[in-house]
Amino acid sequence: MTDRIVLTDIASPSWEHPADRAALNALRSIPFFDDVVKKTFAYFGEKGVRQLFLANAVRVGPTQRPQLDALLTEVLAAYDWTERPQLYVAQSPDVNAMAIGFEKPFIVITSGALAQLNHDGVRAVLAHEVAHIMSGHVVYRTLAEIIMLVGFTALPFVAAAALFPVHVALMEWYRKSELSSDRGALLAVQDRTAVMHTFMTLAGGHDHGDAIDLDAFMAQAAEYETEGDVVDRAWKVINTMSRKHPFATVRAGELQRWIDGGAYDRILGGEYLRRADAPTQPDLGRDIKDAAAYYSDQAMAAADKFGDVLGRARTAFDYAFKGGRR
Repeated sequence: MTDRIVLTDIASPSWEHPADRAALNALRSIPFFDDVVKKTFAYFGEKGVRQLFLANAVRVGPTQRPQLDALLTEVLAAYDWTERPQLYVAQSPDVNAMAIGFEKPFIVITSGALAQLNHDGVRAVLAHEVAHIMSGHVVYRTLAEIIMLVGFTALPFVAAAALFPVHVALMEWYRKSELSSDRGALLAVQDRTAVMHTFMTLAGGHDHGDAIDLDAFMAQAAEYETEGDVVDRAWKVINTMSRKHPFATVRAGELQRWIDGGAYDRILGGEYLRRADAPTQPDLGRDIKDAAAYYSDQAMAAADKFGDVLGRARTAFDYAFKGGRR
């Protein structure tokens, strides 16, 4: 597909998942949470973050992997986004990509992703990461990446044990932010089959010339979401809590529901929020209400779980910054 609609001046709330907004705004409401972000930035700095993640990677440009550079250009054009992030390829067998940084976010895609994904799959991954940047996710995702990489013990300004619940809450939001950027990726790629095929590749790897069936994969996604007893649902929560990303089938199912709801077609038809009209202040109450409406009864149970984690996180922050400094 070559003739993509340019989404002129589109604002990221147009595609953001309500659970993502609710979880992120809840994190921002935790006392002293912004202090941790600022102190992490001061401790590592922009250069420190780049060194932390890019000690051994290749920067993409017009003469260095020009086809990949051109793909990024096409993605940015679809979003009507002029702030071009630097793009790096890192040697790793993992199929992964990330947008990281504090002041000047940049994108890293692994050699494993380039080896496993087809041309449209790589486009979808780049669009996904640009969507993270446009949504303002990158500072918080970088904080999560640092915590996962070095642990709380490397941050001398926090009480590591006390802030473990914050890590859990941060990772819960991290997973929800993936759902937003999946929507953004679809809007930039504008090919439902290509994006769903990418999820299937993330779940099962390259097809190596064998026959694949996207319809069967989508049926599998529906089975995972709808079938099972109470024990199965408990294991779903347990299995997810330690993951950076939602399961591929969950992502496919979530994106298909968004398509079925009509939002995707409306946005391509020009019905979306422009950047000039985007709200400057988050509305936590509205976002939680939207998230609950989206998930219905299932969301209420998840909200209760997240609310418990958030409550313990607030207590931990009070301890860490008032009486528990090390």
